[in-house]
Amino acid sequence: MKTTNINFMGNRNIALIFSGILMVFSIASLAVRGLQMGIDFTGGTLIEVGYQKAADLTVLRKTLDEAGFNDATVQNFGTAKDVLIRLKPHEGVSSADLSSNVLEAINKTSTEPASVRRVEFVGPQVGDDLAEDGFLALLYSAIGILIYVAWRFEWKFSLGAVIATFHDVIVTLGVFSVFGLEFDLTVLAAILALIGYSLNDTIVVYDRVRENFRSLRKISTEEIMNISINVTLNRTIMTSFTVILVLGSLFFLGGEIIHNFSIALLFGVIFGTYSSIFIASPMALILGISAEDMMIPVKEGAELDSRP
Repeated sequence: MKTTNINFMGNRNIALIFSGILMVFSIASLAVRGLQMGIDFTGGTLIEVGYQKAADLTVLRKTLDEAGFNDATVQNFGTAKDVLIRLKPHEGVSSADLSSNVLEAINKTSTEPASVRRVEFVGPQVGDDLAEDGFLALLYSAIGILIYVAWRFEWKFSLGAVIATFHDVIVTLGVFSVFGLEFDLTVLAAILALIGYSLNDTIVVYDRVRENFRSLRKISTEEIMNISINVTLNRTIMTSFTVILVLGSLFFLGGEIIHNFSIALLFGVIFGTYSSIFIASPMALILGISAEDMMIPVKEGAELDSRP
């Protein structure tokens, strides 16, 4: 397979400026608008109803909007006959009354009455605990990456990998904030999966950089990084392309229950592929990575061990 010869490091300043703009917009949106938290984090009521035939979700949403439940999330659950309705807390209304009002509203305009399968209430304290646990999961993941890459490579690579991963997470969260997409536990799971994917992509590039540092000693660090990224580019693109195909299928065919999950991973894979090329390696270069950092230390007295 033909190897490309693109000057990635020569264009690193443009990429870093672009990433800086994305980060600023994302952080600004997160600070001003925040995330539209799902009831997993805010608390609320889940109502599962069943029909004898496939339910028309569009009609159900319109009916609930007209009945005053404009914050309701309606999606299929399992089969087309089962519907999950999520409602944020309504002040002064109990979970039982809320479910009765919802059932009355959807049955008023329906020729076939729906039957309630289950009603669950998620308290705000549980939501706060989940939000805190989710933040800690992201924090511990970042610390684990820092330790692992520092142990396997070198601290300059480690810091570059963490910055690239942090970039991917912030920009993906920024997408959810800008477009007002709901952030729930499935999206949090996607963000954690994104951290692993982004790190894996970065490690592949770093592995080749380390090998080339030890074999190509007469060329500059910038050239070594360009060669390494170009050699791994085909693998990176093909891996990302196949993952995007799967996520695209989930987005269009997987149903609304995993809609935001697939969106988070789609953007995450795109940004993760971009950052492994334009963020991780340039950051290591800025931090002053050199061939000396990659050399295997010579054991003291090794020349004596080789004597007869």
